[in-house]
Amino acid sequence: MISRRTVLSGSVALLSVRPARAVRVNPRPYTVSVLVGATEGSGYDLSARAFVPFLSRFMPGLDFAVHNVPGEAGMNAIRALMDAPSRSLTLGWVATPTLAARMIDRHDASLMQRLRLLGAVEREPIAFVSPASAPLESVQDMIQRAGADQDAVPLGTPPPGSPPHLAVVRLQIVTQTRLNVVTFPSAAAAARAVLAGNVSAAALGLSDAIAGLRDRQLVGLGLAARNRFGVLPDLPILLEAGVNLSASIRRGLATPVGIGDEMAGRLIAALKGIVADPDFLALADASGFLPTWMAGPEWTALVERERVDLGKLWATEPWLQSSGG
Repeated sequence: MISRRTVLSGSVALLSVRPARAVRVNPRPYTVSVLVGATEGSGYDLSARAFVPFLSRFMPGLDFAVHNVPGEAGMNAIRALMDAPSRSLTLGWVATPTLAARMIDRHDASLMQRLRLLGAVEREPIAFVSPASAPLESVQDMIQRAGADQDAVPLGTPPPGSPPHLAVVRLQIVTQTRLNVVTFPSAAAAARAVLAGNVSAAALGLSDAIAGLRDRQLVGLGLAARNRFGVLPDLPILLEAGVNLSASIRRGLATPVGIGDEMAGRLIAALKGIVADPDFLALADASGFLPTWMAGPEWTALVERERVDLGKLWATEPWLQSSGG
């Protein structure tokens, strides 16, 4: 005979092993690596870290973590991105004309065959600035003084092959002037040098100069842009001084070529949404860049044009003494 106690005991036993289907456990978000070819705390790294939270906002369910892969002027991060396994989602925070420059000075013409550019979301002009303590009058003033006495006008830039340095190399060709270019190991070091008055002028990405311009420690000589910058409407463009030079940095996301179309589509939709996000617009105004969407195919075509142009520049004005530095 089966007693009530036995039945109850059996029910308790069944309850103790029954799966807790009613308890809902949220799965841990999938973490996506975003590779950055710069040291932690550098301007390029900070731009990535400011951008990544917007990816999380527009792609719920995914966590995005910045991983620094410094070295070889960004080439180490590019190689790591190209070699990332296709089964994992790995992104790269990349910039142009840096990609095209590495294709030239690292002699790697196949680089873009192994990367897929999803789209650029930031465009930042190159700014020419002078210390407020002893300012030059204009870019033309810098050029004319260099013509009279090259050593009298030291012009600071970030490392050789960086976008501001490449802009200066192009400036020399456009103006047929040999400038006294002093390269520094980082954009931050070049910015410190011009703020301290150790160089007469500097070429920097606007984000590296905007704080000094706003607090009047720096004087803006000109932007290498087609139009004046809305946040700094009084800062002239080089063309107004008779110098036909336009140079800017574009930043956005790239993946290895093996990314699936469905995920690529989701990322592209997120990037388009970010460019229109009011908080991203506020970040752009504060940081010194323009929130501008450039689709992957258009950006890839731009890289090819930059590669051709920089290849011609390298033939006569190589910016590195060797391709291994």
